[in-house]
Amino acid sequence: MKLSQLIKNLTYEKVCGNAEVEIEGLCANSQKVKKGDLFICYGGLSFDSHAVAEEAKRAGAVALVCERQLDCSLPQVIVRGGREAMSALAAEFYLHPEKKLKLVGVTGTNGKTTTTFMLKSIFDKKGIKSAIVGTLGVFYGDIVISPGLTTPDPLFMYSLFADMAADGVQYVFMEVSAHAIYFGKIAGLRFEAGIFTNCTQDHLDFFGDMKRYSACKESFFMDGKCKISVVNVDDRLGLRLLKNVPGAISYGLENPCDSFAVNIEESLEGTRFVINLSDELAEIELSLAGRHNVYNALAAATCAHALGIDAECVAEGLKQLKCVPGRLERVAQHNGGEIFVDFAHTPDGLEKSLTTLKKLCKGKLYCLFGCGGNRDATKRPIMGRIAAKISDFVIITSDNPRFEDPYDIIMQIEKGVAEAGGRYVSVTDRELAIEYALNLIGDGDVLLVAGKGGETTQEIMGVKHSFSDNQVIKKLIG
Repeated sequence: MKLSQLIKNLTYEKVCGNAEVEIEGLCANSQKVKKGDLFICYGGLSFDSHAVAEEAKRAGAVALVCERQLDCSLPQVIVRGGREAMSALAAEFYLHPEKKLKLVGVTGTNGKTTTTFMLKSIFDKKGIKSAIVGTLGVFYGDIVISPGLTTPDPLFMYSLFADMAADGVQYVFMEVSAHAIYFGKIAGLRFEAGIFTNCTQDHLDFFGDMKRYSACKESFFMDGKCKISVVNVDDRLGLRLLKNVPGAISYGLENPCDSFAVNIEESLEGTRFVINLSDELAEIELSLAGRHNVYNALAAATCAHALGIDAECVAEGLKQLKCVPGRLERVAQHNGGEIFVDFAHTPDGLEKSLTTLKKLCKGKLYCLFGCGGNRDATKRPIMGRIAAKISDFVIITSDNPRFEDPYDIIMQIEKGVAEAGGRYVSVTDRELAIEYALNLIGDGDVLLVAGKGGETTQEIMGVKHSFSDNQVIKKLIG
């Protein structure tokens, strides 16, 4: 595709050089440039890729998109924002595959992954080919792509859309993170439906405060991005969305809404309830424990129903979903106790998971968790207090320390545990911590291993080491 054709619908300031050069690919990472690529430059939070334009040229780039004219002999398209231009260029290069798909975006602090898996199970039951894009990776047909970012960068995302459309996928259920919204990764996309799950403390290291964080999530439902909006009205932001988004469909358990659940029965094996989808009733059997999974099921069911799936099919689809990897996943029994692995990495997520297990636990509740490095540090003592108040004993350990000292992170968690008067031990090595916890549990006890969920690596000083809570547990108990 010629550069002139590629930029025909792009808003740009000027073109410097030959616009008839042939473009064979798009790239925004100078280390991955191939011969014939168009290299896209933009200023980042800690790095400005304009600085590596010459490196990209030497690697084979034949043209540049940049936010300012560079002293480089390659043809240059000058744009106001390189990130925003990336989405438009990717859409044009892959011949707008997004128009052949129906996109459903799920945003919220917690519940995004589970809700997308529930939606896919419902649509599978209906015989409609669908895909998932999110924290656990990409899934469609027989294709499984290992996880990267919650919401992929536009160049990868549009290549996925092209492959999905060619494979006959009709619906794509994708997690939409606050960072993806902020950085314009979903710019230009229109969603058949958007789901709001909740908004609780997370990512304050980036957004600064809850006001900016919630405003970012709120923006996903504005300006006609979503044809249908499905919102949790038991959440403060959800109530605001219901008032501000015309035609929004509501779900919840506490406030008046379009979809709700009654007769909820919980156990460690799962949850049963009756769902009311705009006066269409169905009995739901979930293999997932916890009241928070009732909310996730309501989100998926309400959206599916709004997209034309009947309540009976919704119920059958939810029933056939046996687990979501690392989402309050019941992974093993040991010494008469139950072991769960959960992604809970926020105060709200940890509180919900522990509260669920506490009321179903016949013995003692043990909580093993840590907090990620180079992320919101203010939540660490808060999570420590929550763990201490709900569980009988806390094992504090390392999560993904990244470039922080794990001892520093643990000390901040310890402060919260100590303030709440909790009993605890700190074991920095996560595998040793899990082994220690396994030796504690007995008949009727429950152990929650939280923070990493379905992750298969642990990031330490920029290196991702192979590590799965699930696999470590199974190895240790034989």
